[in-house]
Amino acid sequence: MRVVFMGTPDFSVPSLAALKDAGHEICAVFAKPDKPKNRGKQIQTCPVKDFAIENDFEIFQPNSLKKGDDAAESLSILHKINPDVIVVIAYGQILPNEILELPKFGCINVHASLLPKYRGAAPIQRCIQDGETVSGVCTMRMDSGIDTGDVIMRREVEIPPEMTGSELWETLSQCGAELIVETLAALENGTAEFTSQPNSEQASYAKMISKEELRLDFTKPAKQLYDFIRAMADAPCAYTMLEGKRLKIYRARLTERTSALPAGSIADERTFAAVCGDGICIELSEVKIEGGKRMKSDDFLRGKKLEKGLILG
Repeated sequence: MRVVFMGTPDFSVPSLAALKDAGHEICAVFAKPDKPKNRGKQIQTCPVKDFAIENDFEIFQPNSLKKGDDAAESLSILHKINPDVIVVIAYGQILPNEILELPKFGCINVHASLLPKYRGAAPIQRCIQDGETVSGVCTMRMDSGIDTGDVIMRREVEIPPEMTGSELWETLSQCGAELIVETLAALENGTAEFTSQPNSEQASYAKMISKEELRLDFTKPAKQLYDFIRAMADAPCAYTMLEGKRLKIYRARLTERTSALPAGSIADERTFAAVCGDGICIELSEVKIEGGKRMKSDDFLRGKKLEKGLILG
C-alpha cells in the first residue's frame, strides 16, 4: 500500500517501523513541529521525525492541518501523493474532513485503549489511575469525532498490579505495531470488518494530564494514590513537596501498615512510609529531589535525614 504516516512521540515509532518492514511504501511522514525543551530551550526533534530522517522518508511538520497556509499546502501535498491510506498514531493534531475522506481506505488510527472506554489524550495513564486490570489497543477508521470511528481490530493486554504507565506505554506501542500491519492487510484483501462504537455508559474520556493534578493529595486513600503514582511513572511523574523542594515519586509500594498520624505524615523515616487519608501507609521507593538525581529511597535516605511526623505536601 501507499501509506502516509502521521505521528509524533516514541509510541508511534514501532508502528512506522513495522509498516516499513511489512513492505508498504511510506510516501510521506507528518509530525508536529519541533519545539524548544527544558530550561536551555534547545530545539528538539520528535522521535517520529528522527526515524523518518534515518530512513530517508519525506517529512512534513505543518503547524496546523485545519487552517492557514500550512493546512492548504498539506492538503495539496496529500492530493499529489494520493495515498491508499493515512495511518495516524498519536499525531497530536485534528484532521479536517477533507483529509479524512481523501484516501481510498480512509484514515486509520491506532488508539491505546479498548474503545469506547478511554477516548481522548491520556488513555494509558487514566486506565492505570482508575485501577483497571485490562487495557489494549484498537485500530479505528477515523471520523470527525474524537476517537468515535468504527473499530476494525482490537487486542487486549493485562495490567499487572505493579505495572507503570511507562511500561504499559511500551507494551501497547509494540502491540499497536502488530495490529496496524494486520489491519492494513485486512483492508487490502477485503476482509476488514468495521464495528460501530456504542454510545452508551461504556464510553469514557481520558482527559489530558495537567501539571496541577500531578501534586499528590495525601488525604486520598492509599490504593488511589498508589495507582496514581504508577500511572504517572516515569513521565510526567507525580510529586510532593519535602521541606520546600519538589520531590518526584517514580515508584511506591502499598503496605498493610496503618498509622494514626495525619495524612501526609512520614510514619517511618527508615522506609519513607507516608500516611494516606485512610490511615494506610505507602512507601515511596524511588524518588528524585529537586536539583538531585533519581534514586532508590534507601540511597536517598542515606544522604537525607528525615524525622517521623514530618509532613509531605
